[in-house]
Amino acid sequence: MSQHPAGEPIHGLPGGRADTGAGKALTTTMPADPEVPPIVQMTGITIRFPGVLALDGVDFRLRGGQIHSLMGENGAGKSTLIKALTGVYSIDGGSIEVAGEPRVFGGTADAQSAGISTVYQEVNLCANLSVGENVMLGHEPRSAGAIDWRAAHREAARHLENLGLHVDTRSMLSSHSIAIQQLVAISRAMVSDAKVLILDEPTSSLDRGEVEQLFRVMRDLRDRGVAILFVSHFLDQVYEVSDRITILRNGRLIGEYAAADLSREALVTKMIGRELVELAAISSMTERVIDRTGTPVLRASGVGRRGVLEPADIDVYEGEVVGIAGLLGSGRTELVRLLYGADRADSGSIEVHGRPVKMTSPRAAIDKRMVFSSEDRRAEGVIGDLTVAQNIVLGIQARRGWVRRIRRSEQDAVVAEYIKALDVRPADPNLPAANLSGGNQQKVLLARWLATAPQLIVLDEPTRGIDVGAKADIQRKVAELSEQGLSVIFISSELEEVLRLAQRVIVMRDRRMIGELSPDDVDLDGLIDYIANAGEGSAA
Repeated sequence: MSQHPAGEPIHGLPGGRADTGAGKALTTTMPADPEVPPIVQMTGITIRFPGVLALDGVDFRLRGGQIHSLMGENGAGKSTLIKALTGVYSIDGGSIEVAGEPRVFGGTADAQSAGISTVYQEVNLCANLSVGENVMLGHEPRSAGAIDWRAAHREAARHLENLGLHVDTRSMLSSHSIAIQQLVAISRAMVSDAKVLILDEPTSSLDRGEVEQLFRVMRDLRDRGVAILFVSHFLDQVYEVSDRITILRNGRLIGEYAAADLSREALVTKMIGRELVELAAISSMTERVIDRTGTPVLRASGVGRRGVLEPADIDVYEGEVVGIAGLLGSGRTELVRLLYGADRADSGSIEVHGRPVKMTSPRAAIDKRMVFSSEDRRAEGVIGDLTVAQNIVLGIQARRGWVRRIRRSEQDAVVAEYIKALDVRPADPNLPAANLSGGNQQKVLLARWLATAPQLIVLDEPTRGIDVGAKADIQRKVAELSEQGLSVIFISSELEEVLRLAQRVIVMRDRRMIGELSPDDVDLDGLIDYIANAGEGSAA
């Protein structure tokens, strides 16, 4: 495939211009391979929600035999564009063509009949059915009017083997890892001979080996001529697997680029509309000396739970960010849930400001001005059916009690303050929280707990699945709050974040605490080595 000059957009803003992200415009050029028509051509796509222009005349195209990444901050319009292409949303303006034919999608079935299939981050399959039943669901072969299950499982095995996956088709889907379930979902999509495969954050819960397996399947499908739309917040993965990149910002098209011609720095700048210099500033904010001569805000000694977590010790002082690092399953979340009372510890003791306490429930922790933002923001965090305002004041109301209702004027003032402080977008307090992007939902959840004026906040994966701009916003807010005296326990799978924000790092492995490090004394490679070697022979 021929390439364009470095950084030159192929597809730009309406009117023949492409925004460079720095306020300048480049002349739009057409692709060098016009003989390959796009499978999908979306032109001038406009979608409005009440008070929000979600997409503003966006052009987008997918070609067969390419992996095309869709990039942008949370709230940029990526999910809205995908939902327009998959028939979830009707469009208010513009047109969609698939394989050169105009299409109007009245629902997801229309998109599927046009050869467009989607595999979501949260696999949408039937866990109580077998692998084979899931692969062939809706396409089961029949004999004499009844489903021929033997033939169905043979067909399922053939489709799975086409993806290099060899599993027992009669085994229950629930018995397999998320990675295998995603491959089963892809196999199911290919049963219907999909021309377009949309993968929405497919790697967020996978380890490195599983990611490589998924990427092998993606490349194989690409080589067979399938057009793949890939959405991910992991920049390394985007560059590892993508042929082309399209960038959206604030509901508008910034440009379409060859991945090989777009540097990471340029990509980030175009996504957020400014150069990302905040991270260096955040690092300088956290380079503070913490006074540990007095009584800690929280002291946990030998806290554990049989079969869940070996006894661990942790102190957190005023204004300190204590990071907890480790691989998935290392015991990070288990530790903080015991500290918070979400799970009951069967060993150890906890003190708050030097006084022994019994953390028997989250309510007990909240009464001690300790709050917890769960990693599962959908199930244990934001309530999608409530408005942004209702979500933000929920913590205050719960702490005050449901009899003492918050005055409307007080509610409005608190909501306005935190929407502004955390730059929640769109800044509409009456918008249902479900309509916000993941990054903005995370900001609303953070606002809820900050509004209760806590002395210690536990943040479990607060930046997972959100874009670099929103990550920088949240990291900066954490640094600012700790400077003002708020104590923070911070968990992240991205070890660079932990090292950037924390003054001390607790290292976990195999559901036990293996050591405590200072970010001043260890870099990223050193932390990875420490985790890999369980602290044995590594610099503490």
